[in-house]
Amino acid sequence: MKTLFATILGLTIVTSSFAAEKKLSTADHLQNVSVTIRSEGEYSNGEGSGVIFSRKDKDGNLVNLVWTAAHVIDNLRSTRKVVVNGAPKTLVEFKDPMVVKEIRQNGRTVGRLQMDAEVLKYSDADDGHDLALLKVRKFNFVTDTVTFYLDNEIPKLGTDLLHVGSLLGQMGANSMTDGIYSQHGRLIKSLNKHVFDQTTCTAFPGSSGGGVYLKSDARYVGMLVRGAGEGFNLIVPVRRLQDYCEKHKIMWALDPKVPMPSDDDLKAMPIEHAPKEKDEDTAEEAAAKKLFPYMLRVTHPKVLILQRKPVE
Repeated sequence: MKTLFATILGLTIVTSSFAAEKKLSTADHLQNVSVTIRSEGEYSNGEGSGVIFSRKDKDGNLVNLVWTAAHVIDNLRSTRKVVVNGAPKTLVEFKDPMVVKEIRQNGRTVGRLQMDAEVLKYSDADDGHDLALLKVRKFNFVTDTVTFYLDNEIPKLGTDLLHVGSLLGQMGANSMTDGIYSQHGRLIKSLNKHVFDQTTCTAFPGSSGGGVYLKSDARYVGMLVRGAGEGFNLIVPVRRLQDYCEKHKIMWALDPKVPMPSDDDLKAMPIEHAPKEKDEDTAEEAAAKKLFPYMLRVTHPKVLILQRKPVE
């Protein structure tokens, strides 16, 4: 009997240790693929979050793609009118956002890596999917990669989730919170014509663009973009990312089985399809945005105002 009890106790300890090791591995993995996105515009600076998807290009270089929310880098966007073959055309351009990766060792932050990234794709928050795809300009920035949930079945309500984001900006980089899948298919027409899913993962300004993952296997199920409180937030579900990527033939940015295009193909790819000028919000749209604000940390650079002293 004592031998049987000892065997059961040993199995329990081994099982518990394995579960703890698996949980730690998931946490470390999500730390490795999560970054802060900084956008330094002319009139405002923004800090949000992003997730890294790594691919080998045709030359064998490790390319780090980064998914974030379009509104995180919106202050870097500019447009200008050009004439192409006698016809007017709107050209969309972006300044480079910065991708910041914190380095930790023995339980403390020991430094940061900061890289410029170019904007490959942009789908605006009002009329599009609120998505932006970046490409880190340096090869081999991060070796780990996120795995997207591409199953046909939507995760069930009550499914345990994790969120990793830069809560309150860089000072809260790679904060991990948990929650559950609390609702599917929220349609808030005054915000966007597309559906959102809802979670209870704690989020703060700076969480925008950060990933939401299955707690069981760390697969990415959505991007946190808006919130009405710490435990009531909206995500762009991964099925929307998939629809967007399939429509614009960029599934290589989600599915590692789809071949990566060449640099020439990437350069020829339009950043934004059918760009539009920003319209003033209606009263209904303004109210909805106030109720469900972006989870973006925004700061405004100090402006020095010089007052001319009158001549006596």
